[in-house]
Amino acid sequence: QVQLVESGGGLVQPGGSLRLSCEASGMFVSILPMAWYRQAPGKQRELVASISIGGSIRYADSVKGRFTVSRDNPKNALYLQMNSLKPEDTALYVCNSVSRWGQGTRVTVSS
Repeated sequence: QVQLVESGGGLVQPGGSLRLSCEASGMFVSILPMAWYRQAPGKQRELVASISIGGSIRYADSVKGRFTVSRDNPKNALYLQMNSLKPEDTALYVCNSVSRWGQGTRVTVSS
């Protein structure tokens, strides 16, 4: 059974950092496209960052220069390092691969 399990969310002050993790089971992150999405309250889900099978990376304009997506093939995991967090980054962050979605981990940026 394919599962994506996120962790690492929490409450952080503006300017702070968090590292999100997505652990995969029943599939291999090395041979599938992977992505992080987020959904803020009252807003549509948006793509935050993606990494292709070949390693090509894309970011939403709003997070460029602040977020870094990476993939650890031996650990079968996807990560999202988030620096210089802003209140507008507050959202549920969800790991995705093709048609598979995790349950998400909540990030709240507030003083």
